[in-house]
Amino acid sequence: MILNMVFGTAPIRRVAGLVLGILALVMAGPTRGEIPGDEAERGAVVFAYGRFGEDQYGPGSIALDQFDAHLAELADGSHAVLPLPALLEKLLNGAPLPDRAVALTIDDAHRSVYREAFPRLKAAGVPFTLFIAPDPIDNGAESHMTWAQVREIARSGATIGVLPAAGLSMPQRTVQQNAADLARAVERVEAELGAKPTLLAYLFGSYSLSIRDLAQRQGFAAAFTQSSGVIHGRSDRLALPRFVMNEAFGGIDRFRLAANALPLPVADVTPADPVLAQNPPSVGFTVTGGVGDLDRLACFVSGQGRTGVERLDGNRIELRIGEEFPAGRTRLNCTLPAPEGRWRWFGMQFFVPEQ
Repeated sequence: MILNMVFGTAPIRRVAGLVLGILALVMAGPTRGEIPGDEAERGAVVFAYGRFGEDQYGPGSIALDQFDAHLAELADGSHAVLPLPALLEKLLNGAPLPDRAVALTIDDAHRSVYREAFPRLKAAGVPFTLFIAPDPIDNGAESHMTWAQVREIARSGATIGVLPAAGLSMPQRTVQQNAADLARAVERVEAELGAKPTLLAYLFGSYSLSIRDLAQRQGFAAAFTQSSGVIHGRSDRLALPRFVMNEAFGGIDRFRLAANALPLPVADVTPADPVLAQNPPSVGFTVTGGVGDLDRLACFVSGQGRTGVERLDGNRIELRIGEEFPAGRTRLNCTLPAPEGRWRWFGMQFFVPEQ
């Protein structure tokens, strides 16, 4: 049961692909990208969407009836849906978050976002963040919005962040190419909307330590991956997790599981770089804070299922992964039962370069 809820109600398989920013005081946050606070209990869930009702794109799209069910779930009053900058500002300032705080994000300015998602979100009064790659808009791609439509969404109160301008996978490109791509993305959004975006989403959630450092040098206040998990007191603000919602993994049971998730705070994660030099990787982490019985921790690798977990020296966890990861993206999710039927959640997304 938990295996299906971790990776969705569809059969397990490797998922194919699957912000007008924060105030200057956010940029003056703690060193090493850490967010201060009670890491074990204070947290927030961020969801990531892509296309809407475009079944031909498979993992990149959510079915409209699924998205409607998500919005209905959020409308029942049991969750606090916050604008992403407000959520991050609370965390960065150590301010208390409401229980079950969530935020919605959308990657890329696909036409279906404007046609299907925007009217629904506007009618429901749900705030959201749209990350855009400017090049397809500048090139007049029929699959994407126009700048006039992006401006309409921004005027409605949505937050606008950026993806790499060209919409190309960052780990496969040089530092110089990525630097130029990010600079162009920020420049074009600022030129079209009149405000400099300070929130970044790594394309498909894939990044390396050098890409993270580039995001820091270029002044982004926060950056988001597609690793499943809950943002908490010690999250790296330049590698924040999001739960991806698509047709295969967007059933209401998984949405509820994620929306009610609690942090599983960890430190000393190995490997430190998600772009793998060793395959399969030797994965380990130390669980921090009082989070419950770690003997009940379970970890799953996409395409492989449940993996071996060894507990060392109290809170140190080492995973025994027997098979190599394929080229591209592979996800690891670790969950731990929590009170009231909730789950603590920590995830990683690895990237294996093409040979």
